Amino acid sequence: MLVSDFHFDLPDELIAQEPLADRDGSRMLHLERTGGRYSDRMFRDFPELLRPGDLVVFNNTRVFPARLYGRRQGAQPVSPHNPAAHNFLHGRIEVLLTRQLSTEPNDWECLVRPGRKIGVGERLFFGEQDELQAEVLARREFGERRIRFQPVFQSEDDFFAALDRIGHVPLPPYIARPDSSRDRERYQTVYAQPRGSVAAPTAGLHFTSKVLDRIQERGIETAEITLHVGLGTFQPVRVERVEDHKIHCEPYSVSAQAADAINQALRVSRRVIAVGTTTVRTLEHAFRRGAGTILAGASAADLFVYPGFEFGVVKAVLTNFHLPRSTLLMLVSAFSGRENVLRAYEHAVSERYRFYSYGDCMFID
Repeated sequence: MLVSDFHFDLPDELIAQEPLADRDGSRMLHLERTGGRYSDRMFRDFPELLRPGDLVVFNNTRVFPARLYGRRQGAQPVSPHNPAAHNFLHGRIEVLLTRQLSTEPNDWECLVRPGRKIGVGERLFFGEQDELQAEVLARREFGERRIRFQPVFQSEDDFFAALDRIGHVPLPPYIARPDSSRDRERYQTVYAQPRGSVAAPTAGLHFTSKVLDRIQERGIETAEITLHVGLGTFQPVRVERVEDHKIHCEPYSVSAQAADAINQALRVSRRVIAVGTTTVRTLEHAFRRGAGTILAGASAADLFVYPGFEFGVVKAVLTNFHLPRSTLLMLVSAFSGRENVLRAYEHAVSERYRFYSYGDCMFID
């Protein structure tokens, strides 16, 4: 299967650069897997599309300010309040934290820019007062590094408090503007809890407390899992054949309460609805890990879902529109059929839907 089979043309002006004023004001394309029929709706209609007995599962991960602007040794400090003035001249750097490897010492995987110039052993400094410092421990492909932070903080909360002060919201690269204070609230679901993600589970960005209340009022059961979105979200597919791509692991956890709810739904063939592709990957990985039942506990999802995959849990998906040739588009195509999805995307383009993280959404059932 070729990666080029998942290409579509998208005008740049349809890539949403700003969130809507109202979270639940997005449009929603409703796609039926059987027959490939689609209809134009509003996200506010979502509760009415749910059926008695449905179980809706959310990913409750919280995004943290994972993008750091800094300098190499000998360069001038970078103001954390003016990323627009940042450039890569005179030793300036950008670091995107993607996964914490250990807490003592405080080691991280990250992406760095400029990737070619930053070598092993180099020291990096962040903040106007050099509040954070890091040493490059290892160099990997495509700008990836392993770094170790200093100083040693009294607690992990102290380290993340420093990130809150000097870090920036890790907006995706197709949002062509600096992050703002508004993004700290809007690039986060209203039900976010444990921190750990470097990208939002964007299908969840549409929900408001009112929409969640309407779901509850209709007697629809809900559950939450946690998958921390990591490097896989940012890595393009660099191979020609889909089967040759290797996906990064992302840590997740499923509580005993959530596992019980999902397993009960599966036992009586109730519909399990995943909010977002991260929830899909978590549920399907946990199902395979448990040999046909959802296991509670922590693990890491390295599941690459593309056409031919057999779903054991998920019966419907709420998802945003995804990048061409991306693993997320392949996952959605596995669920609904590539032809159905690309036809629906063509309709979305012609109807001027807003695409990607701050864009509109699809409900596939």
